[in-house]
Amino acid sequence: MKKKKPKADAERAAENSAFRKVGECLYRNESSGIYYALVKRSGKQFRRSLKTKDRRLAERKLGDFRAKVGLLSTTARASDFTFEDIAKRWLESLKPTLKPSSYRRRETSVGQLRPYLGTLNLRQVDARACEAWAAKRGTAVAASTYNNERDVIIAILAYAQREGLLIDNPGNVLARRRMPKHELVIPTREQYAKLLATLRASDARYEEAANLVELLATSGMRLAEATALRWRHVDFKAKRFTVTGGERGTKNHEARVVPLFPKMEAFLRGLWQERRPAPDAPVISIASAKNAIAHACSDAGLPDFTHHSLRHYFVSNAIEVGVDFKTIAAWVGHKDGGLLVAKTYGHLRDTHSNEMAKRMGV
Repeated sequence: MKKKKPKADAERAAENSAFRKVGECLYRNESSGIYYALVKRSGKQFRRSLKTKDRRLAERKLGDFRAKVGLLSTTARASDFTFEDIAKRWLESLKPTLKPSSYRRRETSVGQLRPYLGTLNLRQVDARACEAWAAKRGTAVAASTYNNERDVIIAILAYAQREGLLIDNPGNVLARRRMPKHELVIPTREQYAKLLATLRASDARYEEAANLVELLATSGMRLAEATALRWRHVDFKAKRFTVTGGERGTKNHEARVVPLFPKMEAFLRGLWQERRPAPDAPVISIASAKNAIAHACSDAGLPDFTHHSLRHYFVSNAIEVGVDFKTIAAWVGHKDGGLLVAKTYGHLRDTHSNEMAKRMGV
């Protein structure tokens, strides 16, 4: 196979003549009319299409490009680091601010990216490399996994950009995959009663699992919030309880004070009378009832309910009795004023309304 000959001087001259300098660092392609930026820094040239034929717009884009080039590090280059090098530095920067579970999720994504991007030097991780990852990985994993990894790629490259190693973030070319809508698995009142009865009828090992199930269903808390609840957080006199999330905090990192709902109050008063616990004792002594719930559902012929199904159960009950979405959102720790509750559970209100309308014919 013959080696390609270097371009002749005449060819280079013809190629270069396609660009005409029209201003400082600004060039125009004579054939296409597109403007280009050519900026020098530390002896290195950076050329970029400004993707416009408009001179004024090109000048504004040139200013932005020059500013980005000016932020590049003078002591380090993108080619000095692999993608994995920067990923490790990015992970270390997150440790002080993330919950352990959130950190582990990102750490897992970095590990999954290693075979595709890990050994490439940062300069090689361009839009084409990102798109090649998407083509290989996108069809091999679920949308949620793909989106997690995609978000991590963008975050790592944004970190490199802040460190002065990249001008732009090539990961921004990656689009999120649409998540499939999962049907909510919400226990009916009868199913919830059967689940609880099955747990309480089992041996003593399932008793605390039953208590956790009842607490989740009557409070609307997330699992980690419920297991972090201490007796000092429950104020029977003021009829309210405080959700702190414990050492890890709540999902939105804010504690919230919630009314002590009648069924929750009755359950907690009975538990307190039975145990007479210390103020700092946990209300629930176990971290999970996953296996107990699975066994009880199997024994009782119920759908595969989870801890989160009980949070859904709480919200659906609130909707059925007419509580507005904004109030429900405040109770369960959403900061969006009820938008997510409306989007997720809105159909329940419609169904309930239709059932109530049938009674009008009686």
